[in-house]
Amino acid sequence: MTIANVEMAKAWEEEGVGWTQDADRYDAAGARHWKRFLDAGLITATDRVLDVGCGTGQSSRDAARLASSGSVHGVDLSTQMVDDARRRSADEGLTNVTFEFADAQVHPFDEGAYDVAISRYGAMFFADAPAAFANIGRALKPGGRLGLLVWQELAENKWLQAYRGALAAGRDLPAPPNGAPGPFALADPDGVRTLLTDAGFTDVAFESVEEPMYFGVDADDAWAFVSGQGVVRGLTQDLDEATKAEALAALQQVLADHATDDGVLLDAASWIITARVSR
Repeated sequence: MTIANVEMAKAWEEEGVGWTQDADRYDAAGARHWKRFLDAGLITATDRVLDVGCGTGQSSRDAARLASSGSVHGVDLSTQMVDDARRRSADEGLTNVTFEFADAQVHPFDEGAYDVAISRYGAMFFADAPAAFANIGRALKPGGRLGLLVWQELAENKWLQAYRGALAAGRDLPAPPNGAPGPFALADPDGVRTLLTDAGFTDVAFESVEEPMYFGVDADDAWAFVSGQGVVRGLTQDLDEATKAEALAALQQVLADHATDDGVLLDAASWIITARVSR
């Protein structure tokens, strides 16, 4: 097993514990965005699907139901999340989906083995994105399809702005850069178009998804979820206890301010990126 994306593998092995425990809540948080992806018609009944960064496997399971006469293979850098994905798929009785602990950046996929490669917020964390997408492209058959769900830039994602604003505690927090490994690695259409074209893809297209993120049925429920997230821990780890308590209270108030009859909702924006292998 070769792991080239060492830092992200370590990070997600640690973060995977919390994501596995709260898998249903994370899936529910972005459900509106994921439904738009599934409704885009990128997966057909006979497709052989590669799911990059499958996490605990909801994306693979949903793809397997669409590819009912095909198959899905999910890969991820977290062994704990892969194990949970296997368990959940077995519990649901799905027989056309498999999972593997693997680094899609370098994994020796069989050339031309898949009709379509997908990723739900997983393709933004490659240390070497050109190598990763070239490798994924080789795994696709000639004319094979790529479908990615990724975040748009920070300015378009009010939910993360709200986190950062509440937890800044007087600090000037640097914005995560577009193009670097992380949540906004694929946020810039011009940069992504160049990246994918250089990796052997063509017909690169972007569809904007602007739907709210769901954090819980009410403010207390949302806080039970949000307070344990890695992003919250990361943004408060350098604060003294008194300042940290004030910052967390400010974030808790943000959630209360966004409570609606449909739950706690904050605006978010994603791209559905599609492309084809040019060979």
